[in-house]
Amino acid sequence: MIQIKDLRFYYPKSKIILDNITLDFVPGNIYGLFGKNGEGKSTLMKIMTGLLFPKAGYYRVLGKDISGRNVKCLQEIFMVPEDFELPGLKISTYEQVNSPFYPGFSRDQFYKLIEEFKLSADENISTLSFGNKKKVLIAFGIATNTKLLLMDEPTNGLDIPSKSQFRKIMALAVDEGKCIIISTHQVRDLHSLINHIVILDQSKVVFDQPLSNISEHLWFGKPMRDERESIIYSETSFGGKAMLFRQDRDETEVDLELLFNAVLSESNKINNALNTFHDEAI
Repeated sequence: MIQIKDLRFYYPKSKIILDNITLDFVPGNIYGLFGKNGEGKSTLMKIMTGLLFPKAGYYRVLGKDISGRNVKCLQEIFMVPEDFELPGLKISTYEQVNSPFYPGFSRDQFYKLIEEFKLSADENISTLSFGNKKKVLIAFGIATNTKLLLMDEPTNGLDIPSKSQFRKIMALAVDEGKCIIISTHQVRDLHSLINHIVILDQSKVVFDQPLSNISEHLWFGKPMRDERESIIYSETSFGGKAMLFRQDRDETEVDLELLFNAVLSESNKINNALNTFHDEAI
């Protein structure tokens, strides 16, 4: 679906934003693209859509060089950006104007999602709050049924009930033919939704692991006293919770926020161990 190798990007007279990025994104997955603010998540997504062009490196989207802006390729890509402006149209008019650009668009699906978000097709988008405008864009993006769906900070502006609703809707949106990439620095919002984690830090990929490998080999919880020497990472702000290598412990739910902080602190140690476990399994 997306192949990226040794990709570099920087703005004129600016520091390097992305440095030697190598990643593969495949269909049937919901990827969480994590990183602190300013780590290049939005820039990477814009490169994937052909809105920005890398300074070096190999990249292909749906088997094509997206910089060529091939129409058939663009019809299979939709991005929900973090910052956007929508026209002052009724929701129904917005759909009628924009849906013809996407051959796989489902009107039934769009209006069901609008209803699910407790919006009316007759509402004028200009009168909506930022959060409700984002719901319109999310609903439209899902209904395009593109092979690649990118979402940049989609939960910004959503209240707590809407975030829960977003997770439920996204869980139903993925299938074997689609690849969904969700970028955020609010890792807690993607709890129980994603199945692959990519973390950017200091312009580089510092973590790239399927959730199955993480849950199989890492343990999250409050360790016993005799386990403290085995702690990889812990924070008192988590009520004494820590991350350990699982070994013979029962499987636990992956704590995304704790994992994110742990990777930023101990990326080499965690990656070396997970890659070793993976190689041994093979």
